[in-house]
Amino acid sequence: MQINQLIDKFQEIFVTHEQPRVFFAPGRINLIGEHTDYNGGHVFPAAISFGTYAVVIPRQDRTLRFYSENFPEKGVFEVSLDELAYQKEDDWTNFPKGMILYFKEAGFSIETGFDVLFYGNIPNGAGLSSSASIELVTGVLLEHLYSLTIDRLQMVQIGQKVENQYIGVNSGIMDQFAIGMGKQDHAMLLNCDTLDYEYAPIQLANHDIIIINTNKRRELADSKYNERRSQCEQALADLQTKLSIGSLGELSPEQFEQSRHLIKDEINQKRAKHAVYENARTIEALQKLKAGELDAFGALVNQSHISLRDDYEVTGLELDTIAETAWQQAGVLGARMTGAGFGGCAIAIVEKDKVDSFKQAIEKAYQEKVGHAPSFYTAAIGDGAKEINLS
Repeated sequence: MQINQLIDKFQEIFVTHEQPRVFFAPGRINLIGEHTDYNGGHVFPAAISFGTYAVVIPRQDRTLRFYSENFPEKGVFEVSLDELAYQKEDDWTNFPKGMILYFKEAGFSIETGFDVLFYGNIPNGAGLSSSASIELVTGVLLEHLYSLTIDRLQMVQIGQKVENQYIGVNSGIMDQFAIGMGKQDHAMLLNCDTLDYEYAPIQLANHDIIIINTNKRRELADSKYNERRSQCEQALADLQTKLSIGSLGELSPEQFEQSRHLIKDEINQKRAKHAVYENARTIEALQKLKAGELDAFGALVNQSHISLRDDYEVTGLELDTIAETAWQQAGVLGARMTGAGFGGCAIAIVEKDKVDSFKQAIEKAYQEKVGHAPSFYTAAIGDGAKEINLS
């Protein structure tokens, strides 16, 4: 939907002729560095041109009214600023409610409510981080609507707190960070332990980044995400019997190989191996991009998927079919699953003039093996969460 259509819809739903303000927060892809964030390693995400819009007008009372154009059948949710506790029946509105609650708890003054329409064009359940996108669009909405002075990193951390404590998903900070701090035509190498980061220009002049949605929904809270996390924590605890480390991300592959025998459980060894090697690949990926060595970067992307398939075991038939078919196509620099896995999306970096034949090959193989079609999106790398200037 276009912005003017969203404004028309807002005015229709909330019965007003007033001109609203419009905010946007992107989704994100992670080029490489998967399941490293909660292991104290590096990730390499970028904000994309798909995301979540929020169309809003302030109110004079303490009422909040939420409507989503993605779930029109659910109608308008109405809550008070004094009743922001998590309620299962409040469904998707728990994401913005959590942000408002934690802004208030952090000492920001929010004394009046608002009417808001949300619309997201991120494929639902695809693993491009629609929940963090809703959190951060709510964050910038609050910042501008109430003239708050908030450091962007603090907003990012509040978003993660909503995910972890309010919603109850034990995720790392990458999603909110990429969405809050994104920069057009740049990815960012982020150390999830220290929050040190640097921007890296993504100059893929002759290539497109293609997102391939498996069209298999994945629910983060219900997936084996928390199981993988606890396996890595157990592996770390075993290593800490002899090593003074705070996270798996502190180990080089060489150090890991010298000490992997300390990890009692064989499965936990594999999980930890992925976390350590993936972190090393991610740091190397930045160097390859900076040097313009795109083929070497693509090879690291492929190795990432293989490790996620064999050591971390979070890919599955759908994602493997896409990645393994992609590797055989002309003009593909690299391809891998992105996100938590178990469905969701893969990404491929494909020469522009080979994109059509690439899509045909993937669709044919996927239909044969999986039985339904994937969806394709071309991702532009854009800015982080912001207000959209309508003038």
